[in-house]
Amino acid sequence: MTASITYTLWRNPDDRSDPVNLADLNEKTRRSIEEVPPWPRPPWLIEYVERLRYPQLEEAVRTTWHRDPSERSSVRSLLVDHVNHILMNQYRQELWPGSNPWDQHAPTVTGRMVNSQARTLINGVDMPGAEVDTDPFVYGIGAQLAGGGVVTAVLPRAELMRIQVQFTTRR
Repeated sequence: MTASITYTLWRNPDDRSDPVNLADLNEKTRRSIEEVPPWPRPPWLIEYVERLRYPQLEEAVRTTWHRDPSERSSVRSLLVDHVNHILMNQYRQELWPGSNPWDQHAPTVTGRMVNSQARTLINGVDMPGAEVDTDPFVYGIGAQLAGGGVVTAVLPRAELMRIQVQFTTRR
């Protein structure tokens, strides 16, 4: 089982109306957000469309649990999978300019690129973890959870100075 969370990035969290918080949108996207259809939209859709104005850290944190532990359920393997998923879906044009979405590409990150000596904070406690700190576009970090699951985060390198990298249990 896997659950992913997308976060809104507030570059100035103290003043959410500050224009620095707005995403860099192309004209087509901006028009589609601002255009109001002639039919009423449900409140959840209005809220979703409004969030599109701000940068999103899509699928930034992922928690995975396997019933039967294996090499595929290790922190190393799940971190590599998460990093490659983000690179393939959010940095495709940067990695493979001019390629088509259906083109198959070899994974950008492999298990050999994982630093298994990393540390991370989980609920304020310093824990052993693993990281991918070799990619020019993203930084990835992950750790084993006490209940047998694995938590990973893959974050845009360009925004790292605005992000406090630590995990907290949500209930």
